[in-house]
Amino acid sequence: MEKHNHSKIMGWQNRRTHHRAPHQYLPALSKDILIITNYFPPETGAASNRIFHLAEGLQKRGFSISVLTPLPNYPKGKIFEGYKKHFKHTSKENGITVHRLWIYASNSKNKLLRLFAMLSYSFSLIWFFIWNKIPKKVIVQSPPLLVAFTCILFLRNKKRQLILNVSDLWPIAGLELGAFKKNWSYRLLEWIEHFNYKNANLILGQSNEILTHITSIYPNKKTFLYRNYPDFIPPEIPINLQENSKIKMVYAGLLGIAQGIHKLCTKLDYTNIEFHIYGAGAEQEAIVDFIKNHSELPITFHGEIERSLLHRELLKYDITIIPLLNRIYGSVPSKIFEYARLGLPMIYFGGGEGEKVISKNNLGWIAEAAEYKSLNKAISALNKDNLSRNNKVEIQQKAVIAFDFNTQLEELSKIL
Repeated sequence: MEKHNHSKIMGWQNRRTHHRAPHQYLPALSKDILIITNYFPPETGAASNRIFHLAEGLQKRGFSISVLTPLPNYPKGKIFEGYKKHFKHTSKENGITVHRLWIYASNSKNKLLRLFAMLSYSFSLIWFFIWNKIPKKVIVQSPPLLVAFTCILFLRNKKRQLILNVSDLWPIAGLELGAFKKNWSYRLLEWIEHFNYKNANLILGQSNEILTHITSIYPNKKTFLYRNYPDFIPPEIPINLQENSKIKMVYAGLLGIAQGIHKLCTKLDYTNIEFHIYGAGAEQEAIVDFIKNHSELPITFHGEIERSLLHRELLKYDITIIPLLNRIYGSVPSKIFEYARLGLPMIYFGGGEGEKVISKNNLGWIAEAAEYKSLNKAISALNKDNLSRNNKVEIQQKAVIAFDFNTQLEELSKIL
């Protein structure tokens, strides 16, 4: 195992400048923090988990946390039971005040409907800003760009510290996914992106690529590498007594366009494996139909299950796959850190910085992004020996040290 270099996993970059920033960053005494996000439990997924752990972790460290989020609707695009017919819902959850605002919920592929959904939440945010006292410290999740823009535009104040938490680079990611073309609308989104960076006092980035991009635009911007590390007790790795000769490979997560699970089903060589799928999303119907029409293939769709139960289920498998349909600059899937803590070996099929994380920490195998021959070659080389319990324990031990949520959050707490 390669020795862990802590300074590269987590970093605080503080570049001096002779020019005054738009809103000079000054440490404040206030312990009140408002987190504004599009995703929060009971919604599932990496974004929801990330913000929940951030809120809970800061709360435990003496901060008074409130969260501003839409009525829960993701990923199905429908308001959850118990929240319907509400314009606003406020509750106290684990000591955290959670304000849930109205949104026109939709996961439609229609761009206009999706835009209206984002604008509806932005309007709700403006209404909230007008009628409520906003703390001096605010953490804003981005993307969505328009929601972040609304927050930055209306909350700019020399006495307020605005912290932008950037998990993906938009509109660049949209361009790479084929969702955008370089036209006037792309240039508008690019202007909004730059406006958000310029007016944030501090930017948290989920990858080094994100921070490199931001500092290429604003070299003196204060940034902090804040990975999406999970916060749960590492489970004991079970002894696998199954004699099945086939390797059990699993995917668990969003079944969206970016992940390309439907195409993966059509391209895999099943000689050496059986493939299990957990999750929900836009491609779910196409995946279920493919399995139904190809019953001879060893593919099983398990649907979506609660996260703690999913963790127990994942311990049954030999290996997991982390795919991206196309390499997305700035993207480092949070599954890497979560699966490593579970001791689950990985095949990474997405390119970019994620490859470096996998290779540096000996977490599994790399297949060239979008090259299915490369992926099947990597799969054909797998066997029960290189997926042994000892291998899994080694991965888990590495993750506990290298991807420690509390160490990272302690460093962040010092600068808030």
